[in-house]
Amino acid sequence: MSKIDLTMHREGLRHNIQKARDNGIIIPTFAQMQRPETIPQKIQEKLKNVGLWDVNPLNLFRVTWKNEARESGGLFQAVPNYVEIPSALSGVPCRIVAMAGKWFPTGCHKVGASFGCLVPRLVTGQFDASYHHAVWPSTGNYCRGGAFNSKLLACDSVAILPAEMSRERFEWLSQIAGQVIATPGCESNVKEIFDKTWELRRDPSMMIFNQFEEMGNPLWHYNVTGTALADLFEAVKRPGDRLAGACFTSGSAGTMSAGDLLKERYPRMKLAVGEALQCPTILDNGFGGHRIEGIGDKHIPWIHNVKNTDMAIAIDDEDSQRLLRLFNTPEGAAYLRSLGLEEDLIEKLTWLGISGIANVLCCIKMAKYYELTDHDVVVTVLTDSAAMYQSRIRELSEAHGPYDVHEAALDHGLHLLGLKTDSMLELTYADRKRIHNLKYYTWVEQQGRDVRDLNALWYDEEGTWEAVHRQADELDELINQFNEAAGVLSAL
Repeated sequence: MSKIDLTMHREGLRHNIQKARDNGIIIPTFAQMQRPETIPQKIQEKLKNVGLWDVNPLNLFRVTWKNEARESGGLFQAVPNYVEIPSALSGVPCRIVAMAGKWFPTGCHKVGASFGCLVPRLVTGQFDASYHHAVWPSTGNYCRGGAFNSKLLACDSVAILPAEMSRERFEWLSQIAGQVIATPGCESNVKEIFDKTWELRRDPSMMIFNQFEEMGNPLWHYNVTGTALADLFEAVKRPGDRLAGACFTSGSAGTMSAGDLLKERYPRMKLAVGEALQCPTILDNGFGGHRIEGIGDKHIPWIHNVKNTDMAIAIDDEDSQRLLRLFNTPEGAAYLRSLGLEEDLIEKLTWLGISGIANVLCCIKMAKYYELTDHDVVVTVLTDSAAMYQSRIRELSEAHGPYDVHEAALDHGLHLLGLKTDSMLELTYADRKRIHNLKYYTWVEQQGRDVRDLNALWYDEEGTWEAVHRQADELDELINQFNEAAGVLSAL
């Protein structure tokens, strides 16, 4: 079964409602995350006194792409925050527009994906907040978002992530999560994370929220990220512009479902999935380790709708590392000014974290491959910002020595302008089926999934993907019933 199970567990639901009542918790609907201007005015008034990262249940209403770019007291805007990459920087004539995740609580859009996984089980009572621990297996940001949402929803949490992730992640998690577990390896070591969850499953109080298989992840991205990207394109397009493509690196592949919505609205666009060249699982059935924090490899996520993906693009992790340095040093900023970039844009380039840079590089390679023009627009997302990677920037300086404008020019020329159309594949039906079939080894052999469900994903039996995407309305009804029973909103 691939749809989200909405079977009601009445005892757990009663406990969760009492927890919400005791802790002043109101849960936003998917419709409010799409259109935050519909959030009740009395909640918006209270948000004016709440910081973006504050551990305050009201910050659940900031699980939206449309937050104002403010660290404290911000409300909402009609158009999401974004960065448009100019041709002087990208080397291609097409418009590349990247929606910024920096202005979510926790500074990353994974707070939304984890919301989509936890809340369905919370409002059905399947997760009992008085008994269960929410376990968040992750290659980095997802467990941060899950631990944060757990804290806001008065749930205990366990964060799991690879030991080689950035120090900033571990320092922050130690203050938010009930328990932090570091598993061996780096971004590519996803199986080690899964192995740890099997250990934890022996304890019935541990409930696993595996982003790579939880349908709440694509449900959230389809409805919230996809809608926000469509709104952004409609806001920035000029006469004659067309949405030519969307590119997303595959962490959990949740963001890929935003592309599903975009392809419904703009049928001529191309949807590309990116990965690290050092671990080309999608491209070449390959394996290896890499440094593009925020994406995971050596498997195909259960929730990736591969049949709807048009292209695979591999990005060299050295490109993303060098550009992180270019965008986040005084010497890099000086070089960018020499290109004629305005100060506001130079500041916004710090909104690109490592995986966000990789997403932009995928867009550039797509633009070169399809020979896109200045009337073509390619969209992507910036999962997080450079704020998560300051230690990595210091490590780059230690490894490569002092930086200067000359080095910045070399980085721009080699790692941006020098991108070619190598390590790319326009997917045929057979290519898509090959990639989908790789799910068998992770999900059927290792994780105990039913092969019939695997085939159902490919053949879209009973409209699997559309059925999941459309569950938002049903969930909104359950959320409204939950809030009404808790009575917190009516008491404001």
